[in-house]
This record gives sequence, C-alpha cells and structure tokens, in this order.
Amino acid sequence: MPEYSRDICVRKMTTEDLTEVARIEKETFSLPWSQQGFADSLAQENTCYLVACIGEKLVGYCGFLQVLDEADITNVAVDAACRKCGVGERMLLELLKAGEDRGVRAFTLEVRESNLAALALYQKIGFETCGVRKNFYDFPKENAVIMWKYLQSFPIG
Repeated sequence: MPEYSRDICVRKMTTEDLTEVARIEKETFSLPWSQQGFADSLAQENTCYLVACIGEKLVGYCGFLQVLDEADITNVAVDAACRKCGVGERMLLELLKAGEDRGVRAFTLEVRESNLAALALYQKIGFETCGVRKNFYDFPKENAVIMWKYLQSFPIG
C-alpha cells in the first residue's frame, strides 16, 4: 500500500464537502450521521471539523464538540481505499492542534472495542483507555472503549 502522508492536505470542512463526507460516513459506520446532521454540527460555533484530501479527492474527516476546555471527538473516518496510509494520524494531529489553539486542554472519544486499528492509532498519538461503556454501540451491539488525552499544559491534581 502506498505511503500518502506527504501528499495529504488537511483543512477546515466546508458545506461543499458534505456530500463526500456523508458518503464516507455511510460506507464506514453501521449507524451513520446524515448529511444534514453534519451540516447542523458544522454550523455550531463550539465544533471544529476538518477534512483530509489527497490531490482533489476528499479521503477523510474528523471533528470535535468543545465544552469549555474539553473536546469530545465525535467523528473520525477515512475512505477505505486510503486507510493505513497516514491519513487518520495526520487529521487527528491537526485536530488536536486546532483544539489546543481554541483552548482545549483535554480530549475524549469512544471507539468500538473491536476496532483495533483505531485503538492503536489513538494510543500512538497519546490517548489512554479510561473505561468502557457496556453495549454502547448498536448494529452490532458492542462495548465502547472510552479514551482521554490530556495536553501537557493541563494541570493534574
């Protein structure tokens, strides 16, 4: 599989991206967000959504919902043809930087416990497992692993 990391452009999501975002979402998740759901979320001031492109092709997206100095990463998806090529890592690192620039000092997310690739990626960029939500996901029913990442500037204790 080719290494694309140097060719990946990450930028803010726009409404023009929503058709492709919804396509990737539908192909990735058993209970996908709708295109309108993304549009509604994109319009909120307390969210940040990014897309990754290789050339002109949108190949991934991610985003968070911010509350004070914490952010819940709500969406992360990469087109199946571009997985394991550095797209997810590059997007997430840019998302963490965007959050830090907005005053976020701690990030959380949930991930299916069977999604070993995502778990490995999140651990690689500094997320730690903090708990499990039993039967959180449907279709199929599955536990969610809860993960947190605290930025170095976040005071503990």
